[in-house]
Amino acid sequence: MGAWAIDSFGNDDACDWAFELEKVNDLSLVEATLDAVLDSGNEYVEAPEAASAIAAIKVIARLQGNWGKRSSYSENVDNWVEKNKLQPSTALAQKAHLVIDRILAEKSELNELWEESKDYEGWLASIAELKERIKI
Repeated sequence: MGAWAIDSFGNDDACDWAFELEKVNDLSLVEATLDAVLDSGNEYVEAPEAASAIAAIKVIARLQGNWGKRSSYSENVDNWVEKNKLQPSTALAQKAHLVIDRILAEKSELNELWEESKDYEGWLASIAELKERIKI
């Protein structure tokens, strides 16, 4: 799965996404990343898209002032948020909630992969904590 920690940035896909974030100075990448999951409808959501979406949702939480834990893995995103003090719209925050629900639903590879691991409950708790930090 390319993951080494339950932290949202503890995987290759989220770290790669964070490098892409550094190339923009608005929320276009965040929104496009969330839309990629929502546009799947009832189709299967691949793990890379879901992991990237969780990273994007962390950006929204941080921009709302709800940082959560920082780590060396989130350093690029943390620096970007401090540099780009943007205010996510209510619609974007609502979209983040929908994306989390979709990632935790059926036909989600990331959820399935974590479900097969011994750290599933910890991962679920970290996702629930993230959702609580997104204010609508």
